[in-house]
Amino acid sequence: MPDFHKLDSSMPVAPLALIVMESAKELGELVNSHLVSFRHDLHDTPGNDPAFQGYVRDDYRVKYSNPRFGSGESKAQMKESVRGRDVFILTDVMNHSMTYKMFGYDNYYSPDDHYQDLKRVIAAINGKARRINIIMPFLYEGRQHNKNNRESLDAAVMFAELYKMGISNFITFDAHDPRISNAAPISGFDNFMASPQFMKALISEIDDLTVDKEHLTVISPDEGALDRAVYFSNVLNVDTGMFYKRRDYSKVVNGSNPIVAHEYLGSSIDGKDVIIIDDMISSGSSMIDTSRQLKKKGAKRVFICTTFGLFTNGIEVFDEGYEKGDFDALITTNLIYQNPEFVKREYYHVADMSKFMATIIDFMNHDNSLSNVITPTEKLHSILEKYNSRTAKTEDLFD
Repeated sequence: MPDFHKLDSSMPVAPLALIVMESAKELGELVNSHLVSFRHDLHDTPGNDPAFQGYVRDDYRVKYSNPRFGSGESKAQMKESVRGRDVFILTDVMNHSMTYKMFGYDNYYSPDDHYQDLKRVIAAINGKARRINIIMPFLYEGRQHNKNNRESLDAAVMFAELYKMGISNFITFDAHDPRISNAAPISGFDNFMASPQFMKALISEIDDLTVDKEHLTVISPDEGALDRAVYFSNVLNVDTGMFYKRRDYSKVVNGSNPIVAHEYLGSSIDGKDVIIIDDMISSGSSMIDTSRQLKKKGAKRVFICTTFGLFTNGIEVFDEGYEKGDFDALITTNLIYQNPEFVKREYYHVADMSKFMATIIDFMNHDNSLSNVITPTEKLHSILEKYNSRTAKTEDLFD
């Protein structure tokens, strides 16, 4: 855990306020709970200093609503004032479980609907809040991060629109292509990885895991995720491999070119445990095919780690793959909506990101360097050394 006492010598930018969009309600409850705990138990703040008035609270959330007209149009209504506050808005544009009425029919929210509601909230507080910060774990239109021919460049358009509306900082996690930050060259943009939380989940949930080069390899499912796999392998201090996806560029199916074959590039994985890491799982068929090929190449166990489990075609392909022994566990985060039925699966594990997110908010509220919230690689190596030697209980490895 970062040293929160570093914050005691600096004043907050303004009193903290957390607006949790309905789409991120469950994650927001956990984040708020951590913030309350931090400031009640970990901070040593002067009680009579005007700069710290309202610093310690029992709830940092601000009530709001997004009522809709019968036509489907909506608006944002703030139930309490945010004037002079440092506002953090948490939204989940991937929550597909929500509905709204339009001409008497139930309509499911799309990412576009969530994005419009976010803009409505910004419009309702702009000019009143001291600062507006957006936390959007899954980057809206992040998959449309570059432009070809007559395509739209939606992610860049979003950044331009939000910063023009007056936001100060944008926080996201495991962007599909981190270079999207170039679309906001002189604006606050932070992209965080889930690697330490994956490591924690792996050593907590997987029995008899040995994390070293002789027993474990990290695999990238394609060339686009190689940087992510290299980073995670450095965290774990193990080797890296990669699959190359051969695609049929003469066709487009569901918005992308279909995959013809997966070809493995890397050292032998015979008898080793393997971790496949990627930013997201969409339909999942490609991930299962990769896992199946790894098992054919002699992998002992295959663990899938993905920041965002979308499962756009359902999770049945993973049910079937698990029954056939194509993979042994799937770990995803709670940064986006978790289908309650999916979480019940034996192979399905959730890496909790709420404490890390609360830490980011706490440090950012003080304008403190966010490098302080990232666990150094040396510290992670020390944790793994204790874990491999079994000199400490797993629950005691992470403070």
